[in-house]
Amino acid sequence: MSADLPQHHAATQSEKLVIAASSLGTVFEWYDFYLYGLLATIITSQFFSGVNETTGFIFALAAFAAGFAVRPFGALLFGRIGDLVGRKNTFLVTMGIMGLSTFLVGWLPSYATIGIAAPIILVLLRLLQGLALGGEYGGAATYVAEHAPNHRRGLYTSFIQTTATLGLFAALLVVIGVRTAMGEAAFADWGWRVPFIVSIVLLGVSLWIRMQLEESPVFLKMKAEGKGSKAPLTDAFAKWGNLRIVIIALVGAVAGQAVVWYTGQFYALFFLEKMLKVDGATVNILIAIALALGTPFFLIFGWLSDRIGRKPIILAGCAIAALTYFPLFHALTNAANPALAAAQATAPVTVTSYNDACSFQFDPIGKNRFDASSCDVAKSYLAKAGIPYAAIKGADAELPGAPTLDRQTVVAIGGATLAMPDPTALAPEPRKTAITKFQGELQEKLTAAGYPAKADPARIDKPLVVAILFILVLLVTAVYGPIAALLVELFPTNIRYTSMSLPYHIGNGWFGGFLPTTAFAMVAATGDIYYGLWYPIVVAALTVVLGLFLLPETFRHTID
Repeated sequence: MSADLPQHHAATQSEKLVIAASSLGTVFEWYDFYLYGLLATIITSQFFSGVNETTGFIFALAAFAAGFAVRPFGALLFGRIGDLVGRKNTFLVTMGIMGLSTFLVGWLPSYATIGIAAPIILVLLRLLQGLALGGEYGGAATYVAEHAPNHRRGLYTSFIQTTATLGLFAALLVVIGVRTAMGEAAFADWGWRVPFIVSIVLLGVSLWIRMQLEESPVFLKMKAEGKGSKAPLTDAFAKWGNLRIVIIALVGAVAGQAVVWYTGQFYALFFLEKMLKVDGATVNILIAIALALGTPFFLIFGWLSDRIGRKPIILAGCAIAALTYFPLFHALTNAANPALAAAQATAPVTVTSYNDACSFQFDPIGKNRFDASSCDVAKSYLAKAGIPYAAIKGADAELPGAPTLDRQTVVAIGGATLAMPDPTALAPEPRKTAITKFQGELQEKLTAAGYPAKADPARIDKPLVVAILFILVLLVTAVYGPIAALLVELFPTNIRYTSMSLPYHIGNGWFGGFLPTTAFAMVAATGDIYYGLWYPIVVAALTVVLGLFLLPETFRHTID
């Protein structure tokens, strides 16, 4: 018995090294990837300053999403290499690509310096990051799972699941530290580059740690037995038996997991900063506290999934999210910007257009000034000011005392009304004067009704905000903690890296990655700051229904 102890101890140390090295490397990759999301507002001004503010922010989110858009292609490229060559060397390559792309963002000249080349190069670097991340996650999750005992696979792979949140947490800490050290003005000017540049040090450390690892024993055994796939892409996606499982994994688990994850960790951050007008530094700190409190639950839900199964935990998290997002985000408004919540309740804003055509309030070209109609003038000003409103057709509702002239729009703030005349009936100079006058009067009425320009720091109920954010993060941990084990267990060793990577990155890269951009475009189009929540709610609900009937339980599967 004593002779077995050193061997057991060595195995335990080996497992710890596998988990630590794989997790630390993946933390670094997520740190790189999330820096951009955290600094989206500053990046808007640095690289998209050639368009109006609202469009610039949506452009910045679109560039953020571009990194997610190519993740499935990275999954195909590096998944194939990982199944042919091995797990270890593949994720060394993906880490190098990610690290160098992030480092270069820190040195990229702004729009003011090199013009349109700046956002183009930025998007290209984001695409490289997305390709690298598409190959990284599947490799790390597969590598750890193939070292784990069957009865602890959920727990072991849940350490990989913490890495996205820990990477975001690390990025938050660095951003908060640099921001505090140099002040907001210097940080917005040039200090935002520091977190990108220092990532080169993390790259060196992470590469060194991962080079200490050996190849996965399950992969080596498969190779030794000559059971490897010669065409992983064909075997994974051209054969219906496996393709069916890929599709079920996507719609019955990953899609819902992805939107819950990005709503809890990203949309909440953007919502606080852009919709509720809480300053960026405060938002970062509140999110960091919630993440610190919530992160251990990745491990708890991973451990629990080894006992009761992966499926019930993931689907329960999706169902609770779909049922609670509206009340949670309403509560977030009351806690973070009570003045805005009170103004919405006592003096709701409506925009009533009388036979006037309204544009869709999203400008992909960035050149539309939204002054072609009275409706556009009113809605674009409210959207830019971040004021929620309801749109009404004049034929559907008449406002007391409001003129019902053709092609005229009336804005009501509580009991006060203000009409915007038809700009097409005016010459250019009188039109400009009329618009400026209307916007000034509208702002006066909004201020009088209590609509704040920014959230008052003294009135933010920070403990309540953190509590709400913690609940959102807790839902993230429930859906995300067991997902790696589930995906690994669904597919055979010879095509595992390829097969699990694609549904994961379609779900998280497309369903999740496009969530902030899509949701904010929905908000801009409707004027309802909560309307974007329909996106994650519908996707999460669909995953619950489809997963309930189609998704197999996997937690008792062996993966050799």
